[in-house]
Amino acid sequence: MNDEYRCIVLDDTTTWGITEVCTLCRVESEVVCEMVNEGVLVPEGTSPETWRFNGVAIKRIQVTLRLQNDLRVNLPGAALALDLLEELEELRALLKQIP
Repeated sequence: MNDEYRCIVLDDTTTWGITEVCTLCRVESEVVCEMVNEGVLVPEGTSPETWRFNGVAIKRIQVTLRLQNDLRVNLPGAALALDLLEELEELRALLKQIP
């Protein structure tokens, strides 16, 4: 059996449009629009046709989908959880800097 694997490297410089994001995350564009409206995602650009998303946005989509599917968290709850997780990550990074 010959399985083919594909890998996409997420970094701060690469950006994707909404169509590419939907393909990468296997979601409909309406889901991405709802996430933007709820504040889960903050794309560059002024409309869905011009939106650009970076690797952080891809990660946020994936975590949001997991929160919704695994824990049955609604979208506003997922937005809050993401903000708290990012704040916790920042605080842990600050603690590592303290000698």
